[in-house]
Amino acid sequence: MVRPARAQETVVRLDPAQTNVEFSVGSTLHAVHGTFKLRSGEVRFDPASGKASGAIVVDAASGDSENESRNKKMHEKVLESQKFGEVVFTPNQVRGKMAAHGSSEMEVSGAFRLHGQDHDLTMTVKVEPRGGNQIQAITHFGVPYVKWGLKNPGNFLLKVDDTVEVEVHATGQLTAATAQN
Repeated sequence: MVRPARAQETVVRLDPAQTNVEFSVGSTLHAVHGTFKLRSGEVRFDPASGKASGAIVVDAASGDSENESRNKKMHEKVLESQKFGEVVFTPNQVRGKMAAHGSSEMEVSGAFRLHGQDHDLTMTVKVEPRGGNQIQAITHFGVPYVKWGLKNPGNFLLKVDDTVEVEVHATGQLTAATAQN
């Protein structure tokens, strides 16, 4: 009996120490900027079919806008990070090819879990190979947090935009693995 060849999948493991998750949101006074820390990140995908799996996990409680009272309001009233400690993106589809040399643009779709609820999200990711099996990945996307059920921290004097802009600069290790059936 001849066994069919097992498909090769591409695995990207993100390095939390070399990954920056930055956010910004506009308000009547000024734009608020801040950061979150990556806990872990792994994306597995079949280059032929685009089927993907894995998880990118951000520590919700690590959110820092460099203002203690604003951080307290963000964690207690908006994110409720004591109750919802993680923001997780679970990829299910990757479109596009990763170039061996030079930059590539790929679309990654999946579920973005925020505040205990999953939301469909597709992001465009620019990928550049680095030395060895390292890659640099950059993406930018909006999170319509109010539409997704979170509270707007504004009040009658301070108006805050309903969408937070997120930019991620990640470094990861790229490997090939045999796909599991």
